[in-house]
Amino acid sequence: MAKRTSTPPPEDDLGKVVDIDVEEEMRSAFLEYSYSVIYSRALPDARDGLKPVQRRILYGMSELGLRPDRPHVKSSRVVGEVMGKYHPHGDQAIYDALVRLAQPWTMRLPLVDGHGNFGSLDDGPAASRYTEARMAPAALLMVTSLDEDTVDFVPNYDDSMTQPGVLPAAFPNLLVNGTSGIAVGMATNMAPHNLVEVIGAARHLLDHPDCSLDDLMKFVPGPDLPGGGRIIGLDGVRDAYLTGRGKFVTRATARVEKITPRRMGIVVTELPYLIGPEKVIERVKVLVQSKKLQGISDVKDLTDRKNGLRLVFEVKNGFNPDAVLEQLYKHTPMEDSFGINNVALVDGQPQTLGLKDLLRTYVQFRTDVVRRRTEYRLGKRKDRLHLVEGLLVAILDIDEVIQLIRASDDAATAKGRLISVFDLSDAQAEYILELQLRRLTKFSRIELEAERDELQRLIEELEAILGDEKLLRRTVSGELADVAKAHGTPRRTVLLESAGTPATQTTPLEVADDPCWVLLSSTGLLARTSDAEPVPADGPRAKHDAVVGAVKTTARGEFALVTSRGRMIRMSALELPALPPLGGAPSLSGGAPLAVYVDLPRGEEPLTIVPLDAEGPGVALGTAQGVVKRVTTDHPARSDWEAISLRDGDSVVGAAALRDGAEDLVFVTSDAQLLRFPASAVRPQGRAAGGMAGIRLSPRASAVFFGAVDPAAENVVVTSSGSSDALPGTQPGSLKVAPYAEYPAKGRGTGGVRAHRFLRGEDALVLAWVGALPARASGAGGVALELPEPTGRRDGSGTAYPAVVAGIGAPVR
Repeated sequence: MAKRTSTPPPEDDLGKVVDIDVEEEMRSAFLEYSYSVIYSRALPDARDGLKPVQRRILYGMSELGLRPDRPHVKSSRVVGEVMGKYHPHGDQAIYDALVRLAQPWTMRLPLVDGHGNFGSLDDGPAASRYTEARMAPAALLMVTSLDEDTVDFVPNYDDSMTQPGVLPAAFPNLLVNGTSGIAVGMATNMAPHNLVEVIGAARHLLDHPDCSLDDLMKFVPGPDLPGGGRIIGLDGVRDAYLTGRGKFVTRATARVEKITPRRMGIVVTELPYLIGPEKVIERVKVLVQSKKLQGISDVKDLTDRKNGLRLVFEVKNGFNPDAVLEQLYKHTPMEDSFGINNVALVDGQPQTLGLKDLLRTYVQFRTDVVRRRTEYRLGKRKDRLHLVEGLLVAILDIDEVIQLIRASDDAATAKGRLISVFDLSDAQAEYILELQLRRLTKFSRIELEAERDELQRLIEELEAILGDEKLLRRTVSGELADVAKAHGTPRRTVLLESAGTPATQTTPLEVADDPCWVLLSSTGLLARTSDAEPVPADGPRAKHDAVVGAVKTTARGEFALVTSRGRMIRMSALELPALPPLGGAPSLSGGAPLAVYVDLPRGEEPLTIVPLDAEGPGVALGTAQGVVKRVTTDHPARSDWEAISLRDGDSVVGAAALRDGAEDLVFVTSDAQLLRFPASAVRPQGRAAGGMAGIRLSPRASAVFFGAVDPAAENVVVTSSGSSDALPGTQPGSLKVAPYAEYPAKGRGTGGVRAHRFLRGEDALVLAWVGALPARASGAGGVALELPEPTGRRDGSGTAYPAVVAGIGAPVR
């Protein structure tokens, strides 16, 4: 670094005013300042990838003995040591550099093992007096063999001691951990990379010095950021690897999932490099308040140490989650750009380097380090071999050696006589004189000869490395491979050539009010289809395919739930989960439980769902006491209301929406009586009415089924018998399936006809259903069941059925 020197004025000129050129003085002063910032502060060395303050921190910790197997010490002690001996600048600047070396979200391979509050992406660290630090295992790789003359040492700021001008760096730290810094007139910004990939490229360059950039990019396809995420578009990455300058886009890792049974959400598990969750949340709140971002109802930061980052955005009903995610990418820091500017010092000069230049600089440096280390070790072993050979000469006649030393007047005389008598060198004679008598006990000729042979073998190996450039490179490559094996980790960042077509280009932000079907299964699951096509009547059986209620509406439409207490509860289709396009029998396994949307009192059961059409023949209701009612379509604008006034002890057993009023209304009783009569026989009534007589019941009998069927369709009657004394679902009983057309129509208020003959031990119907083919049955938990083939009405009782039927439904038409 160039230094400006000033000559003091002569003594006779003291007190005089000296005119200087201000422009020249400013130019020289600013130039000196620029050199200082570039060389001593902001830019890293391309060899070890460290700025001076980082290098001095690691060297200071190494000198303090803060190895990974030693206890942590106060960070302020490290800062004081570095500031007092090597880095004469502010303690806060040194501590900030120390903190950065310990942050796993900043460094791909941290060099400092921090203990305490070292901050986060959103908050700063605690003061140095509260935190503790020691060297991380990777830091040992930076200072290894530092005492073997591998690098040059330079004086410190006051020339009182020396410090390394560069660290040996057993791995390409500049590429692995990246860096950033702002100097005068220039800046550097380098992205972190994966250790295994960088070392693979470096080894390839060692074996093939003339390889191309494409060859190296097979090993290093792109940066590997500490926080993971995704890199979108690799053209900027290639430009950076080619010229040293480029730009790429980083994206958060997010997925759309169901966060509650009735709400979809966007879960973010990885954010762009150096972007914290608080920054994203703050930006989202501002955008939501300004109406620039729609569809977000809530945001929660569920990040913890066990599960890592977890940022949850709750999406409002009616908004497409994929489109909302694209809006988040567009308007928030969940998508960020990273500008690569590979500026580093090469031979003390700032240069912009591509990938191959960076690797070549490191490989040349590391090769020189290994060469100097080998030379140092060779010299040490030769010196030791020289001493061992002298000791072997002396130990053959140790008594004469001792007698010769005792007979000498002083050490100089003894050394001279040893040299002349035994033909020893000065160093050998000095070593023998410095030996303590107690050390002679462990020396033996055999041990010394074994040590001599081992030293000769090591010397041959070291000389072979120095004499063969290929062997030297192979040694460097092998050491790099060992580092990658010991410290390598899998890639965290996903590389994508492009982001694909944004969802907002193909899908609107809000869910369109398209026609759809709302389905209710026998196990109480609700869902809506993604189109208005009728649900296929055929196709493979599927779980939860016993549809007991179906309403044709729109995605933003409303429908009503009918309960056993005669209430109708208004519900919105928009809140329901959307099923994928149906390719066969519907599967409501992806639906949401009804209890998520409606909290029914104990004893009140859901029956079915019906439309809330302003026009139409209305809804037919049937009760356990045989009452039938046809409700008008004049529904109130309330969330729930009574559709029928029930008598004491009565309850609704079934409800059905009428299409044109030409349907048959059907009752099935517990004593196996079936009554069918036209819906036109029941006049519409208001909400306060209690209905009219539907079926005449025998003593102790009750209606177990009520519904409406199309008399022109192919319908069946399914009845299941059992014992009224048994607990529900404890015995299968018998099951009968008969054609509906074989049951004659009777007048409203009559007793109907016989539908099922009981076997021994049976006295009641436990389940009945009348509807169109193909009938779909489900057992406990929604397991699909196959019903037996229909038999004649007069065939008597049903056949034994091994499974307990939980519900039966018909295809949606």
